[in-house]
Order: sequence, then C-alpha cells, then structure tokens
Amino acid sequence: MKHDFFAIEKKWQDRWEDAGIFHASEDHTKKKFYGLVEFPYPSGAGMHVGHIKAYSGLEVVSRKRRMQGYNVLFPIGFDAYGLPTENYAVKTNTHPRIVTDNNIKKFTEQLKRVGFSFDWTRVVDTTEEGYYKWTQWIFRKMFDHGLVFRAKTLVNYCPHCKVVLSNEDSQGGKCDICHSDIVQKSKDVWYLRITEYADKLLFGLDEVDYLPNVKLQQENWIGRSEGAFASFALTGCDDSLRIYTTRCDTMFGVTFMVIAPEHPIIEKYADRIKNIDELNAYKEICAKKTEFERTQLVKEKTGVKIDGIAAINPANGKEIPIFISDYVMMGYGTGAIMAVPAHDERDYDFAKKFGIDIIEVIKGGDISKEAYTGDGEMVNSGFLDGIQTKKEAIAAMLTYLEDKGIGEKGVQYKMKDWAFNRQRYWGEPIPIVHCPECGMVGVPYEELPLRLPDVEQFEPGEGGESPLAKIDSFVNCTCPKCGGAAKRETDTMPQWAGSSWYFLRYCDAHNEDVFASQENLKYWLPVDWYNGGMEHVTRHMIYSRFWHRFLYDIGEVPTSEPYAKRTAQGLILGPDGEKMSKSKGNVVDPNDVVDEYGADVLRVYTLFMGEYGSAAPWNDSSVKGCKRFLDRVAALTDMVQGEGVTPKLESVFHKTVKKVSCDIEDMKFNTAIASLMTLINEIYEVASLTRDELAIFVRILCPFAPHICEEIWEMIGGEGFASMAEWPSWDEAKTIDATVTYAVQVNGKLRATIDLHKDIDKDTAIAEAKKDAKVQQFMADKAIVKEIFVPGKIINIVVK
Repeated sequence: MKHDFFAIEKKWQDRWEDAGIFHASEDHTKKKFYGLVEFPYPSGAGMHVGHIKAYSGLEVVSRKRRMQGYNVLFPIGFDAYGLPTENYAVKTNTHPRIVTDNNIKKFTEQLKRVGFSFDWTRVVDTTEEGYYKWTQWIFRKMFDHGLVFRAKTLVNYCPHCKVVLSNEDSQGGKCDICHSDIVQKSKDVWYLRITEYADKLLFGLDEVDYLPNVKLQQENWIGRSEGAFASFALTGCDDSLRIYTTRCDTMFGVTFMVIAPEHPIIEKYADRIKNIDELNAYKEICAKKTEFERTQLVKEKTGVKIDGIAAINPANGKEIPIFISDYVMMGYGTGAIMAVPAHDERDYDFAKKFGIDIIEVIKGGDISKEAYTGDGEMVNSGFLDGIQTKKEAIAAMLTYLEDKGIGEKGVQYKMKDWAFNRQRYWGEPIPIVHCPECGMVGVPYEELPLRLPDVEQFEPGEGGESPLAKIDSFVNCTCPKCGGAAKRETDTMPQWAGSSWYFLRYCDAHNEDVFASQENLKYWLPVDWYNGGMEHVTRHMIYSRFWHRFLYDIGEVPTSEPYAKRTAQGLILGPDGEKMSKSKGNVVDPNDVVDEYGADVLRVYTLFMGEYGSAAPWNDSSVKGCKRFLDRVAALTDMVQGEGVTPKLESVFHKTVKKVSCDIEDMKFNTAIASLMTLINEIYEVASLTRDELAIFVRILCPFAPHICEEIWEMIGGEGFASMAEWPSWDEAKTIDATVTYAVQVNGKLRATIDLHKDIDKDTAIAEAKKDAKVQQFMADKAIVKEIFVPGKIINIVVK
C-alpha cells in the first residue's frame, strides 16, 4: 500500500465524525477515563506546533483507553475572553465577538485536521452567555459566602492595556499581555479571598499525583511559613507595631525596625514626627515604583529614619530606631519588620548604610565582614545564651513572648488575595449592583446571565475606567433589594475566571438548569489525568483548585480536588534552538507540515523528537525520518503471508506490545515510537509477517498515527474502527529471549560471539564455544589453563 495521506486522512476524519466514535457515552455503568488538556486561547495567529505537542500526549493516552474499553471523556473548548482579543479588536476596529468567532473557527479546523479524538459535542466557549452565566453564578456564591470584597489599594496598572493586573499577571514589573512596564495606581479593586483557602490548597497536594516540580511550585506560591507574631511598643504612647517573624530566636539582635512608607502609624502620629515632610516625599517616590522594583533584593538600600517615634525591643527593653523603606509593603505581612542585621543580608546592608548597630546573637560567622545566616550557639541573648539548636531557641522565645502577653505562635502566607477585576469590555460582567442605601448587592440568580452589552465603542476609558461605565443603559438600574435607583458594577472579570471551572462544564456541557448535574459530576470527577504547560501550574491551577474546593465546601461538587494527576509537556523550540517567536522568524506552522507530510507524520514527530517533558528543537530531517517510517508501515500490507505467528518475530512482538503499553503510561512516547521502529526493522529482516501480526502492529501504532492505521485495518479486514479495536496484550514469558548472545574470549580478548539457550549449563556452553572456527584458530597447539563462564554474558578460555 502507498501512504497517500491526502486521501487517507480526510476520509477517516469524516468517518470518525459521522460515526461519533469519540463521543463520551452516557452509560455510567462503564469504567471511565477523563483526560483533560488546557483549552487554548484562540488567537488570530492560529495554532503552532507547541499546541500539537501539548494535546498529543493525552490524545495517545485517551485513544489507548478507548481501546482498553473505557468510556473516555476527552473534551476541548476555548478560553476566549481576555486582553489579546480586545487589543486586536481595537487595533483593527473589529468587534471582539467577530474576532473570537473567526479565531475559534480557525483553531477548530486546525485541530480537526490533525485528527485529534476530542469529543466535539461538548465544546465550551467561555464568552457564550450559556457558559458565563455559570461563571457569574459561582462568583455570586462566593460573594454570598464572604469570599468577595472590594478595597482601595495601590494596584499594578498597565498604561498601554489600560487595565489593573494582579501580582501574578505582572511578574518582573512587566504586563503579562503586552510586556510594557507597569506603574502603581490607587484604585478600588475586587478581590477573592483565596488566602482563606491557603491551607486547604496546600494540604490538598497530599491527595493528588502531580509531578514533583508542579507540587513544589504550588507550595512555594502559597508560601506557608510558621513563626511568631510579636508586638514592639512605641515610645511616648500607648501603641505598638506588630511584626511577624520566622526567627523569633534572634530577637535580642534586633537593632532597628522598618515599616512601609504607607503604614497608618505615620499618619496617626504625624503631629509628633519632626520630619513628616521628608517621610511624605519619600512615600511619593515609592508610589511611583512597581512592587517588583520595591522588593528586589539586589538594589541600593534607601529609607528615612522617623524622627519623633522609636520602638522598644521586647526581648531586652532597649530603644531602637524606626525607618521607612520601599522594600517593606503594607500588602505583605503586617507592614512592619524587625531587623537583625548580624544575621540577615538585607538588614546587614541597610545597617551598614545608615550606621546602625550590628549585634551578633548566633555564633559562627564574622559579622565585621558579612551577615552570618547559618546555625550555631546563641550568644548575647540573655536567657537563650548557650542554646545550641534553632528549634530549641525558637521554642524558648515563643514561651517568653506568650508569658509576657506580647506575642504568640502564628502562620503567614506568601500568596495574597486574588485581584479579580479588569477595566475592559471583553470579559464577564461582575454581577454586583451598587445601591446608596443597601451597599453592594448581588444580581439575583434568576436574572443571570448579566449580559455583556453589544456596543460599537469598546475602547478602554482613560485613567483606568471601564468602557462599560460610559453606557448609561447598562450602568443605571434598580436595586434588587430595595427597588431604589442603583448602578451596576462596570468592571469585568479577569481571563482566569472562565478557566477556573471549565473542566466541570465538560461533564454536562449543554445543561441549562445547573452548571453540571450531580449525576454527571459524580461519574466523571475527578479529572483522571490533566496535562498542560508548566507556565500554568501556579496561577491557573491554584485558581481552579480554589474554585473547585469552594464548590466542594458548599456541596456543589463531589470531590475536594479537581485533578487526580497533573503532568506537563516541554516546549518545542525553533530549528535554531531558540523559543519560537514571529520576530525571530522561527515559528513552525502545523498546517505547513500537514500539507507536506500529513497529519500522522506531524503527530508521530512531535512525540518522537525527545522526552515529552523536556524542550527540544524542531528538526526537519527528523520529520522526514518519521515520514519514511510511516511509508514503511504502509508497505507492510505487501508483506502479509498467512495468519498466526512468525516464530522469529514472536518474542519481539510481545516485547514491543509491553514496551509501548508501559511507555504510554509513563509518557515515554519517544521510546515507544522507537520500539515500533525497531519492530519494523525486524519485520523487514524476516521479509514477511502474518495478518494477525499486522493487526497487532496497527493497533499499538494507532494512538500515534491513527489515519494510516485505520486504512490498513480496513484493508486487512479488521472489524469496525482500529481506533476502537481491543488493545493487544502480551505474554510476559514470551518477552524473555530464549537465546542469549555470549561474548567468547581467548585470553581475555574477544574472538567470537555465539547465541546459546538462556538456561545453558557451563560445560555445554564452553563446548559450544570451542566449536567456533575463530576460537579454534586462537587455541591451536595451546594448552587450556582455565575456563571461565559468566552466565548470560561471557565465556573466557585461558590458554598457554
């Protein structure tokens, strides 16, 4: 058979769709498998080969599960709200709805052309009213349960996108969308109290099977630390500064305090502070800096000493100065820190610059040169002196603080509450009404969805105002509580909202009464296997785990965790070894590959190019190698002779079935494909195979290259679809070779290799070795001194 992919691939894609073989069944008595990939953001550029790799891993697993008899849910959808679409819409003067629909159409065509086995009857689009109704419904539930609040705060603002960004969306001081520098701006911000779920999110990681680095990143993002809260009394007033520290054992070494320039204590005691103008000027400078700039470790230390207020070290009663500095922020901890310059590098640099005392309290370093951050014996620490371990010293200081009533054990988190609003048009409207009498009131559930108005002018407003604020018919409304005049919230939700629960909607995608029925949720949840990019293991995964855990707590979902397993794929780099980008001109379009080589070649190559979890560069010559492999597969139909088993191929077939089966589960797709290539080499050496053997080969190749396998399956009279045929099994006994290749040495030098039975005894093996002509040549006219036999490996004959 010739590998005519132009004819074959469209033919089988149409047949699969007509037969609906990839539709998840409503028969809940069958064993289930729910495989989930991150649904794409449908950009105008269309898919790139990175999307193909991202989806191909679980595509192979899902196809194998169907062949193993599972009821498989392998869905796809589109995460279509967000700034990129709106920015493009503004630039081209095209409505975001039109842009989104065109992009989804393009993505759908590309995905179908590659032959992915998605269930296309369950497609979700986060911008559809029937979907975002339930996004708003979940938000309303959070609002009702006190997990939504509004506060005025300094926010990360992108002047280019004219939008407020969360810390997660502005890492490194850059906008996640356009990469412009962000600035600080004072605004009313909607927050979700994700910190209320910090421990549940952290301890929930013990219940799931995630890659170790995925778990570690989430643990670090949550950033749970155990320490102590302590109060430092202020001089001249009945007030104090509260701090949190993980090293209360070093309190005798505190020689100064630092508070955030925005700390309310400054305004409270402004009349007592002699240099208030200097403090206010410094505060204004800090307001222009991003959070990233303020918290950088490697930067010049700046600050101002407060003249008029000092603090008392609760450990030794000594008066210590208070400074303001940009690296302390109100949004982190308590907005105040105790500084131990002898044992903290940043505190040490600050103390050196401002001439502050540095007192050693842990023996072991040379504080005249640098801070000592290691462990050691406590010194200069009163009742702690002589204690050898950090654990013991911390316990003793905690007891002291609690006995004095000035401190207690506590827990803090690096993770902050989630800034949950955008001042843009293309997003889910926040279902809240502002009433002068009733305050903030949720839009009634029966009135959801609160529809996004269809407007012609959707450009963002100046100064960070939402374009919805300009639409009087949207803004002005009546209060659902009192019936009085009120105004709707005009901010929209961030792009992360729709992706925080999409995996639930797939379970019951067309239900108009609930986001998914309890029956379907109980059957399909949790997601058995979720695969995606490492760039989403913190923000998206933590957000979606938070939403899911909340829904679990209020009885709406049956599992505490949404994903039982999470894996990740590596990047596909450009042919130059660099990350693909339009500016570098190294982007590979999957359409081009399909046009030239076919979808099966693209599918096989993206999984053969290297370890699935590692980055690998695109290589055109390797693509051609995969094409040659599939051409050889097609030609197997011309080599079929009879039925049953070919003795010379029996063992290698059982080995390959086992290898491919196990490698798919371990996501070692490259070695699975390599074993199939080895098998085809063996077949070509024998120059024939039986129909039964070809049927086995086709079935284990089918998840990787389904189109060509379907064609061969039909040609050899296979029943139904190869994609639904039973997955082959293997006989463990037949995976073990009956013969072993021995290296035969004479005087320690290799002279021959011979194949012997795996269970051969020493005398018989040595006798067989002596029969070899090459061995006899080096033994001629010599006396045998010693005979060495290493089972399964070596025969060595020592002669003299």
